[in-house]
Amino acid sequence: QVQLMEYGGGSVQAGGSLTLTCTTRGIDLDRYQVAWFREALGKEREGVGFIADDGSTSYDGSVKGRFTISRDNAKNTLYLQMNSLKPEDSAMYYCAADMTWYGLGAEYRYWGQGTQVTVSS
Repeated sequence: QVQLMEYGGGSVQAGGSLTLTCTTRGIDLDRYQVAWFREALGKEREGVGFIADDGSTSYDGSVKGRFTISRDNAKNTLYLQMNSLKPEDSAMYYCAADMTWYGLGAEYRYWGQGTQVTVSS
């Protein structure tokens, strides 16, 4: 059974930092494309960034230069380092995984349950 679990969310003031972690079970992460998404209250889920199995990354323009995605295949774990956080970054954050590359599209097969990030001004 495949499981993805995010943790590390919380409340932080604007300008602060958080690191989200996504642990995976039931997959060999080095064979998967993985991504982070977020969904703010009343808004559609949007892609934050992804990291391909070859380690290449891409980010949405709203977070580029502030967020960094990394992966540790040996630990089957994905990370999202978030710096210079803004109130508009407040959302539920999800990790997703699939063997097929979807970039920032939401077609990933496996999803975590999400972790809440709240940024206050």
